[in-house]
Amino acid sequence: MSNSARAQEWVTRRERGSLSAIRLGVWIARRLGRPLARLLLYPVCLYFCISSPSAARASRIYLGRVLGRAPRLTDRLTHFLTFARCLLDRVFLLGDQSDAFEITVHGEEILQEIERNGGGCILIGAHFGSFEVARAVGRQRRCDLPISLLMYEENAQKIRAALAAINPNLATEVIGLGRRESMLAVAERLQRGHFIGVLADRNVDGRDMVRYEFLGAPAAFPQGPFRVAMLLQCPAVMMVGIYRGGRRYEVHFETLAPAATARPVDSAVWLDDVMTRYVTRLAHYCREAPFNWFNFYDFWG
Repeated sequence: MSNSARAQEWVTRRERGSLSAIRLGVWIARRLGRPLARLLLYPVCLYFCISSPSAARASRIYLGRVLGRAPRLTDRLTHFLTFARCLLDRVFLLGDQSDAFEITVHGEEILQEIERNGGGCILIGAHFGSFEVARAVGRQRRCDLPISLLMYEENAQKIRAALAAINPNLATEVIGLGRRESMLAVAERLQRGHFIGVLADRNVDGRDMVRYEFLGAPAAFPQGPFRVAMLLQCPAVMMVGIYRGGRRYEVHFETLAPAATARPVDSAVWLDDVMTRYVTRLAHYCREAPFNWFNFYDFWG
């Protein structure tokens, strides 16, 4: 398999879920409540470990890099359980039940400063921890803080369906990439002070990728999310929502690049600088909270 094919394996792999499964999962979570629903995650994760050898192998490779040793079976199960717990909590975080969680926020002053200056920024995250907890913070601290998601159209359709099943009021917050009007929609929302969230560790077609040293080996990252911030001259802020166990989450905001008053003279240098900072900080958080990494494919392939 070529490097390009591996980079997009997460797209081509057949999805295990469907709209019916999403609705069933939401119904079960709400009927049983969070404590009982969490008990069901153990057999589900054990089955997933057995039935998905490619995901299990990807978990072993990642854990070996981030832990610096061969992962034990308990490490691998904890990895899948952390992923499943974050997915379950999505039902409650997006369902206006965020008060049930203990959420600690670091760097909130960064967003407050952006708001004072008129608002609008690109919130750059990763498939790490919970991005949903950032939107929960936005509604919890500032009910009028608008946060939209920018993602590839195929996934956007699935996320819209999931959001509609959990909370219909959130379904319109997703902007699908790959359409002619996508950039216009992003620019218009930024102008209105929206915070646009995008996950910058994957892309669909394996193009526009640059390799950076990540956890001891080169890995490919897409330039697209950073290019959007550069072209639209808006701040780029990194966001990670770390699951700390139980009901505890920890949200970190860090400035990757301030708002530009003019496009950089050398865009390649600007992109490299911002992406290096992003990859370095992502590696830092992976080492700090290793089981929060949710890319279950050959990331270094």
